[in-house]
Amino acid sequence: MRLTGTGVLGLSILFFVTLSGVLWGCPSYNVYSKEQSGRAALAEAQSSRQIAVLEARARLESAKMLADAEVVRAEGAARANRILQDSLGGPDGYLRYLQIQAIDAKDASIIYVPTEAGLPLLESSRLTPAPRSSD
Repeated sequence: MRLTGTGVLGLSILFFVTLSGVLWGCPSYNVYSKEQSGRAALAEAQSSRQIAVLEARARLESAKMLADAEVVRAEGAARANRILQDSLGGPDGYLRYLQIQAIDAKDASIIYVPTEAGLPLLESSRLTPAPRSSD
């Protein structure tokens, strides 16, 4: 198959049209590609921001609920202390009760109990060895 002058001319025109289309289309494609990359990066940033906001809200709600639970626990402890105090004859009876509970919980060989003035009786002479007499 031989090409005639018009066939060569037609192929040449087709080649130059295709080449010019590629040369014109490359910069446009690069712009389009960069634009799509930018949109993808923006969408990822917005998604990351939304996730961070939701995590912060969850931490805030958790902290509020933990604080509410602590308040409820403290109110229950205060109510229980008031009931004990009232049943033991007031604050002094309650403090004596707490002291007895603390003494009962200790595993000690010597326990100092406060006197009426609130001061303990010290037995320091019992713990130190007696001085020897030099006869």
